[in-house]
Amino acid sequence: MSTFRIGMAALGLILILLLALPLLNMVTGTDPAVLRATLADHEVSASILLTMRCALWATLAGLLLGIPLAYLLARGSFAGKSILQGLVDLPIMIPHTAMGIALLMVYGRKFPVGGFFAKLGLSFVSTEAGISLAMAYVSMPYLINAARDGFLAVDPRLEKVARTLGASPGQVFSRVSLPLCRQGIVSGAIMMWARGISEFGAVIILAYHPMVAPVLIWERFESYGLTYARPVAVLLILICLVLFAGLRWLATRGQES
Repeated sequence: MSTFRIGMAALGLILILLLALPLLNMVTGTDPAVLRATLADHEVSASILLTMRCALWATLAGLLLGIPLAYLLARGSFAGKSILQGLVDLPIMIPHTAMGIALLMVYGRKFPVGGFFAKLGLSFVSTEAGISLAMAYVSMPYLINAARDGFLAVDPRLEKVARTLGASPGQVFSRVSLPLCRQGIVSGAIMMWARGISEFGAVIILAYHPMVAPVLIWERFESYGLTYARPVAVLLILICLVLFAGLRWLATRGQES
């Protein structure tokens, strides 16, 4: 092995250790009996399930609304495209507590948009819908950017050939572009779901209750200290590790097939 490769491997190993050490220390330092008791706690299990479910709703909404925009950004050429791309990336750059306040000032019951939805029987403050909205807002860029890059990797000549053979634009999109971009979309959806699960700042502003897992961890830490917060954090880490390792494995198998 060359000196260059050894140096690169050493730097990569250092980074892996920096990433893994805090997690390994927290997981190995928690008594399994305490983890079982924490998992049996209805508040904890309900909070984790709520977190997973809301992140899933956010991701499904992202797939429905984000893929067309990603295709437009990949294939379109129009005035203001760079501004539109900047707007897509904006939730990544702005502090998420600020995003939560911005969402509250639009979707709160006292504001026009929120009041309109309230008349229809849909509230975004302290509801599951509000949690999903906050998660979607801060995590959507991951899906859109991954899908856009996937569409950019598709050779436009394939789409042109399909058009010359009589396919409509919709057929080209659904039968050529979308299947070839599948891997990018799946990766983006996994990242969006993961980012939604970890969201705290925007959620706590818009919907403190019902409590998602990150909010529950923070509340227990503030109220009772590290001893009570750590088991919940470890459970969430382990569940996420198993889920996303499985999803990545399925995505890889799908790509190989």
